[in-house]
Amino acid sequence: MKYCFVFCSLALVTAGSPSLKAQETVAPVRTGSVDMAFDTVPGWGLRPDGSSAIGSTHGAVVVDKAGNIYTSAAAGVFAFSPDGKVVQSYLGPKYSNLHDMEIREEDGEEFIYGARNANAEGIKFNAHSGEIVMKLNVPEEAGLGKIKFNPTAITVAGNGDIFLSNGYATNHIFKYDKNGKYLMHFGKKGNGMEEFNTAHGMTLDTRYEPARLLICDRNHQPKGRLLHYDLDGKFIGEVVTGLGMPTSVSVQGDYVSVPDLHGRLVILDKANKVISVVGENPNPSKGRSYNIPQDKWVEGAFSGTHGSAWDADGNLYVQDWNVAGRLMKLVRVK
Repeated sequence: MKYCFVFCSLALVTAGSPSLKAQETVAPVRTGSVDMAFDTVPGWGLRPDGSSAIGSTHGAVVVDKAGNIYTSAAAGVFAFSPDGKVVQSYLGPKYSNLHDMEIREEDGEEFIYGARNANAEGIKFNAHSGEIVMKLNVPEEAGLGKIKFNPTAITVAGNGDIFLSNGYATNHIFKYDKNGKYLMHFGKKGNGMEEFNTAHGMTLDTRYEPARLLICDRNHQPKGRLLHYDLDGKFIGEVVTGLGMPTSVSVQGDYVSVPDLHGRLVILDKANKVISVVGENPNPSKGRSYNIPQDKWVEGAFSGTHGSAWDADGNLYVQDWNVAGRLMKLVRVK
């Protein structure tokens, strides 16, 4: 596969709080392959003075039915319009540390489900009012005693069943019904075929019938991989191996976007073949790095790629794990 990386400009964002004028001097960059390419949107999501609007990021991205883009940061959750302006925010300790999010419409309302790693819980809240309507913890019925709970991923089945991964601790995946009642759990820490060495990201893989879980085994040795499990917790098989450190997965149609903490994003087709590599950082020392200040960001080159989401037009929104808070818009080249 021949990948096409056309760096129109390697202009750096200026140090400190860059001006809007400085942002306008950065040219878009085309990245990806001939099968699926994207153009960056320089300065998208930044404040008018060019500074980051969200603060440090270690989270996820989702898109609502109106096209608004929600991203989680250390401070809370920010919603952007498609043109990159903040239109809503839910800040403070109730909304901080949402490591993963999924959005779902239920009875005409949209709800965001989140895995709060540092706060040891899963939550569900109304995307448009911020009202928290559910919290999930380790239930006594699981029979696991007092375990460390550090959830990293969450997803929801078509019938409303909720799956919450304890990826930074025991690597169990807990299943609850739509009301938060514990149903079962599966998985364990390890490097075997049916074990997880950091079950870091997860979504419902709707490319198949019936739908199944698509799980990122981020630290599997020798390299990261994706796995399929059915909704009863039974192992189906490896989806793709030989990845770097896959952090999350987002499905649209037949395609899956997979951020890689090494500083790139790969796109899989329905046969789970890599058809495009997006934003690959040419500097290996800049990949898998949180401490890349804004004045060192390079247009079209990712660092600690962590979350992504598609919009209805096939554009991608990508979040880096980043000290300054980086969220990017990539416009699909038709």
